[in-house]
Amino acid sequence: MSPQEVLSGLDGFTIEVPSWAYGNSGTRFKVFSTPGTPRDPFEKIADAARVHALTGLAPRVSLHIPWDRVEDYGALAAHAEEHGVRIGAINSNLFQDDDYKFGSLTHTDPKVRAKAVEHHLECVDIMAKTGSTDLKLWLPDGTNYAGQASLRARQDRLADSLTQIYAALEPHHRLLVEYKFFEPYFYAMDIPDWGTALLHCQALGDRAQVVLDTGHHAPGTNIEFIVMQLLRAGRLGAFDFNSRYYADDDLIVGSADPFQLFRIMAEIASVGGHLPESGVNFMLDQCHNIEDKIAGQIRSVLNVEQALAKALLVDTDALTSAEEAGDVIGAHDVLMDAFHTDVRGALADRREARGLPRDPMAAYRASGYAAEIAAGRIGGTQAAWT
Repeated sequence: MSPQEVLSGLDGFTIEVPSWAYGNSGTRFKVFSTPGTPRDPFEKIADAARVHALTGLAPRVSLHIPWDRVEDYGALAAHAEEHGVRIGAINSNLFQDDDYKFGSLTHTDPKVRAKAVEHHLECVDIMAKTGSTDLKLWLPDGTNYAGQASLRARQDRLADSLTQIYAALEPHHRLLVEYKFFEPYFYAMDIPDWGTALLHCQALGDRAQVVLDTGHHAPGTNIEFIVMQLLRAGRLGAFDFNSRYYADDDLIVGSADPFQLFRIMAEIASVGGHLPESGVNFMLDQCHNIEDKIAGQIRSVLNVEQALAKALLVDTDALTSAEEAGDVIGAHDVLMDAFHTDVRGALADRREARGLPRDPMAAYRASGYAAEIAAGRIGGTQAAWT
């Protein structure tokens, strides 16, 4: 097959971008403000739409509640449509309320648990008003010390809370459950790994699936192995892209370890997990602390596209033959040949053939959009993730 025929496997592949990536962000110590930062969800969507217009790869925007609350969600959805994108997953927030200091869905107080469940019912209502089909839940609950709480009792309370949330979903909705091995708590997170997330999802039903975030693992974790197992079980509901050196760094995708990104995409592409019919929702989840927000999203989207393109170039017949023959070096060389292939020109040709800029980053810089929003968004309160 020619390179262009191979790259036709990119057709239909899309990446969701997060609304919060366009607001002010920063380090754990300070949030930095920048000119042109959106002041409301409507302006966030306008910026996200610019990423899609330049790359053709990002047609959906995730919302985060309460950060993206508006009076009229129908108007927000219509605004997105006017800009050529649509609303993606609705993300709940259980980490910015004093009541949740000792837990939300796992709290010993039934009133606090009911409040946390009710927040998700609000999110389900927003899903209905915006056309979203995915409710995304990252649970920040956990403990810092042995003996602080009963680990088993917390799991029992979590199971009960999740059952209530799952029961509120419409038949076409999904509950996407995310895990993280540490932070904000350090002795035990209540959903610390993919196994815990999977067990809860299996107990709930087929429309409960696991979210994998590349930054939510211990150093050295073989993430592509987890991807394989969740795909094998039919439970990989979403994949959150970012990059990291140490913990949940949330850096530009592929910036720290592009070979890891390639390996992950190779595992996904090998079973067609990148295709729309797989049901896997690919999304960026990164928090730009010093770089330009829109440019950072464009770079990450393009890095994912490039990694997937290389993954599609893997000679699967040669790889299988080498594997079955026990040819260790030969099998590894097949992967390395694909990884070292320069696909940038072919992807630029493909973009040009679809009426998109050959170089989306250069097109963004030349467009004057950054200066336009810096001049136009004066006054008001800039959006931020705090």
